[in-house]
Amino acid sequence: MSDKKMMKVKLVRSVHGRLKRHQACVRGLGLRRMHQVVEVEDTPCTRGMVNAVQYMVKVVEEA
Repeated sequence: MSDKKMMKVKLVRSVHGRLKRHQACVRGLGLRRMHQVVEVEDTPCTRGMVNAVQYMVKVVEEA
């Protein structure tokens, strides 16, 4: 059906006390809680968001 590349991202560190723009990146990825895993489209935009907050998130799987 969809030939879009997807990746799974997991929040491994808390957003409390972080920069507001980093908190916004985490929320923009769809992450709300610790250890939550979401599947996002693998685009340059989402890649940039993941790279900006790489110390808080972990890429679990790329497909």
